Amino acid sequence: MKNTLLYIVTVLVWGSTWLAIEFQLGEVPVEVSLVYRFAIAALIMWIYCVSSGISLRFARRDHFFIVLLALGNFSTNYLFMYLAQGYLTSAMASIAFSTILLMNIVNTRLFFGRKIAPRIYIGAIIGICGIATLFWDDLKDLDFSGQSAIGLGLVLVGTLIASLGNMTSVRNSNHGLNIFSVNAWGMLYGTIALIAYANIRGSEFIFSYQASYITSLLFLSVFGTVIAFGCYFVLLRDLGPEKATYLMVLFPIVAVGLSSVFEGFVLTENILAGFVLVLLGNLIVLTTPARLQKLFRTRKIEHHQHAKLTK
Repeated sequence: MKNTLLYIVTVLVWGSTWLAIEFQLGEVPVEVSLVYRFAIAALIMWIYCVSSGISLRFARRDHFFIVLLALGNFSTNYLFMYLAQGYLTSAMASIAFSTILLMNIVNTRLFFGRKIAPRIYIGAIIGICGIATLFWDDLKDLDFSGQSAIGLGLVLVGTLIASLGNMTSVRNSNHGLNIFSVNAWGMLYGTIALIAYANIRGSEFIFSYQASYITSLLFLSVFGTVIAFGCYFVLLRDLGPEKATYLMVLFPIVAVGLSSVFEGFVLTENILAGFVLVLLGNLIVLTTPARLQKLFRTRKIEHHQHAKLTK
């Protein structure tokens, strides 16, 4: 029940962050907005850990892996994704990023030697096909030469970095490191890395006082970073990367749903078909054969009982 709630919260929050990010783009450089986002998140995490008595002490070796986590999930991956958006449509970026399912499956096998059930591969491929179907209208006329190829390369590099960050999170959990204190340090290190990048680029640290910018920044910091990453890393620990990562494929469903409400987005047949494929893949990934047998057995008993009552 706990993991189900965490799964739902993470999907709903990260699936809706696209709307908040729209209000972050403009006068403030992207990397500077990311600095603000992770600095606020880091401050919240540090205050929470200190006030809750959660130890923030780690061995030097553990700090090395926390830095890797910060580069993988709290800084570098975001920079690549934002850079890719300059060359690709959000649809293509979403589909390319969904390959993190397969990357996490392969990396889990490589780094931890964990055997992956065939249904996980099948579900992942069906989910990615669902995303492609969902955005088919945007994809069918896409030219993969020139700038599109650059964008695709950028988003795949960012996705691989994010996958390696996920593996680092699993390693940290396997060594008994507290997720909250790891995130506190990780978000701090991520902020430092983003500040360094912004300085190298010569970005100006300006701030927008528009209500939309401030509100979206707080949403991304508190919900999109502190809460969502906390939930996701717990799922990585409890479910494993090969299962927990499937929620990434569910994000576009939330995004399209919100778009239909706030932007008058029209649902088409291919979008509905994409929804079905994504949900089917999710069912295959998260439902074990034993659980399916139990479900069918229960349904069969209920059917027989209903048949007896109607006679």
